Amino acid sequence: MQTVMAEVRPKLIAAAFSGEHGEGENKRHADNFLSKHDLWIHSRYRALLADQLHSFIYASEEAEPELIGKETDPDLCILVDPLDTSELAVRGLNGYTHVLAYSRSRARPIAAVVGDIFHHVQLYVAALEPDGQDRAYAVTADGTRRQLVTPGPKRLSESIITNYFMRPGERFVPLSQQTDLIGALDAASPDGKRRGRIGVDFGSVGLCHVASGFTDAVVEFAKGFAIWDLAPGHYILAAAGGAVVDLDGVPIPLDYDLSSDARIAEAMEPRQKFVAAGSVELADEIVRVLTV
Repeated sequence: MQTVMAEVRPKLIAAAFSGEHGEGENKRHADNFLSKHDLWIHSRYRALLADQLHSFIYASEEAEPELIGKETDPDLCILVDPLDTSELAVRGLNGYTHVLAYSRSRARPIAAVVGDIFHHVQLYVAALEPDGQDRAYAVTADGTRRQLVTPGPKRLSESIITNYFMRPGERFVPLSQQTDLIGALDAASPDGKRRGRIGVDFGSVGLCHVASGFTDAVVEFAKGFAIWDLAPGHYILAAAGGAVVDLDGVPIPLDYDLSSDARIAEAMEPRQKFVAAGSVELADEIVRVLTV
């Protein structure tokens, strides 16, 4: 992933300064921005992964699932979002890239990496390690690796909550109508200070920020995330000890049921609404004040 990020970063910076963003028609998701850089990363990952893995199913946001290699029924499904927030990435602002390896025999992810193209914390990683435990790490540009373990329970009124509210009518207006959530965040602490905050964040990296303790929770209640936006961050946050629940407070399983070609194709379509938090207690508190 660092190879791909190093290769695409100058392309994105050049696009930002020139204003030539390389936007194209998105035939698979008509309401989403698609650039030539999304398609380039899609192809680059496919080539690099084919060099490293014997056979796998390549399930990218930018194309239909594809069988790579000679096996007719490989165990691994590689789920990829080549360039998340690409409309910001081509402006040199924010850009992320996601890869998740899902074992169909284990019915769960076994590795995930979320890359941050423009910031010092470059990689958020989770993997099933030889001792049978899932662990999560962050890696900075200088190669420093830190294990991620979410902190203990935190009150909503003292939390930084994020949401992808950039689309005005589709997402910002519904957020503005969550008066109970806003009121709970704005409640004063015993010392009289109001510490609750709402910030903007994006796909899987938002859950990685919770896993790192940079933020405390992500809420997504308006439209839901597609599998390639949710699954990598879901696994990383779970490996760090966090919680991801639906809007009824029920934990969302890591088994995305990618058991067959048909199920993989079907899994590309639905969207999942959720609350992701550093603790079950905070997730439950948020669910109680959401109006859905």
